[in-house]
Amino acid sequence: MRRLVKYVLAAVALLSLTACRGGGMPVAGSASAANPANHADAAAYGRYENPVMMRIGFKVPDSRLNTGDSNDNNPISRYLENLTNIKIIHSWEAKGEETFTQKAQLAIDSNDLPDAMVVDRDQLKTLMDSDMIADLTEIYKEYASELIKDMYDSTQGEALGDASRNGRLYGLPNVAINADSPSLLWVRQDWLDKVELPAPRTFSDIEAIAKAFIEKDPDGNGKRDTVGLSAYNNIVYGTKPHVNGLDTLFSAFHAFPTNWIKDSKGHIVYGSITPETKEALGKLADWYKRGLIDPDFALYKETQEPIISGKAGMFFGPWWMPYYPLSEAVAADTKAEWRAYAAPLDASGKFVTHMAPVTDRYLVVRKGYEHPEAVVKLLNAFTRLERRRDPNEDAVRSLDDFSAQTGIQPRAYYPFDLLIDYADAIEKHYADVQQAVHGKIDPDSLDPDTRLLYEHWLAEEEQPKKNLEGWKAANAYKYGVAVLSTTAIERVRSVYYGSTLHMRSKWPELQKLESETFLNIIVGDSPLSDFDLFVAKWKRMGGEAITQEVTQLAGSTSTSR
Repeated sequence: MRRLVKYVLAAVALLSLTACRGGGMPVAGSASAANPANHADAAAYGRYENPVMMRIGFKVPDSRLNTGDSNDNNPISRYLENLTNIKIIHSWEAKGEETFTQKAQLAIDSNDLPDAMVVDRDQLKTLMDSDMIADLTEIYKEYASELIKDMYDSTQGEALGDASRNGRLYGLPNVAINADSPSLLWVRQDWLDKVELPAPRTFSDIEAIAKAFIEKDPDGNGKRDTVGLSAYNNIVYGTKPHVNGLDTLFSAFHAFPTNWIKDSKGHIVYGSITPETKEALGKLADWYKRGLIDPDFALYKETQEPIISGKAGMFFGPWWMPYYPLSEAVAADTKAEWRAYAAPLDASGKFVTHMAPVTDRYLVVRKGYEHPEAVVKLLNAFTRLERRRDPNEDAVRSLDDFSAQTGIQPRAYYPFDLLIDYADAIEKHYADVQQAVHGKIDPDSLDPDTRLLYEHWLAEEEQPKKNLEGWKAANAYKYGVAVLSTTAIERVRSVYYGSTLHMRSKWPELQKLESETFLNIIVGDSPLSDFDLFVAKWKRMGGEAITQEVTQLAGSTSTSR
């Protein structure tokens, strides 16, 4: 799954590489950087006259520098230091999400915080409870850039609310992209045309297509070796989807496993133990028994194997699937044509999806740090750079060259692993491209990312699959985002995302019980009636107590903001 995360970042960040150009290493030398146009710009982007030191906890990226540079001294860090006069010192480094979280927790437990670091939801709560981090309310108002404020505003106050307590702001959150939550049904359109079946909308449609893909030799090799619906052995992702999760099938039953939701009576319940979840498992068990779901889905080391090998005809995944794994599938078989559909619909004809949390990471500042505004200024600087709004053209061109030559994205070496964008950024890009394609706006008015997407879109229409990099972007938007932008979606959001006292000791065992039960029921190793035994056992093993805690905490959280 680590590999998949890399492709998510590549997709959500769009196309941040431009053509390789000449130029020296970045320096902050433009008039707009040295002499901000107004007071707000001066506060957000003005350079310190004297150096400011900042100790941070740094998450080491997977990409490796092979240019003689280091994690704390490289083209990106040098550019940001030249721009701001903020000197970053790595108090500690950690590679990988889990290791970083552990080191951050150790810093909290030992009361030895760096000046700034990124923490998760539970760690933010601990830090607020312990009065260990700075109140950023006024700092944010004065120093946050208009770009940052606009992006946070796109969540209608939810992102900042998640990082606040009693109306005071204690962290700078990331922002989830709305488009990343729904999981669409991706179908081999060339196979669908061959078996002469209509586009899928209902469960029955998917069943008919899967059956045809298995029995009618859609790849034309004379063998019965194709798969109807591919799947993932963990069944659901629960928050942001990736490849092969079955979340959408559950959602069509109004079942939301691993999410805390309200039932018809307004009571908070754990979505994995509801009658709707049982009904969805029954459907999946029936499909598996009939061979409609890949019989080997639980055995794959990499869930995308049957897709890349050209054996799968359908699978669920988010809008960015053309970036991966479909790019590799199409590279192996250029005849493959994939399309996305909002299916299956629920009994009333609606497309239903659960949503990821608005935010799940927070940039915090140690209480007592002399320059808390420096943290905000750094966030302003690298967010402007990431969103292609940086006016220092020569410096940005040099960073683009570095990225093109090494394959290393600048974001990998930002001081904080905290990307911020508009919540509806993906839909905005699509809408603007559509306006330009249909001559309603001047393509020159598009922002750099959208202009590049527009150019890939036109090139792909003129010469399909000639440039696979362009194919990725064009198809992700032309088919994935197009569906999201033209479908009425019923979005369900969990009422609680944190952990509780009993979760800390009971949750791993409960998750294992859930995962094993779901998988055993689907593959037929356990009868559907075992679901009721699972629910009873889940409650006895701590689920009942956790539900009471979540009910209390969800209520107190909503009233404290």
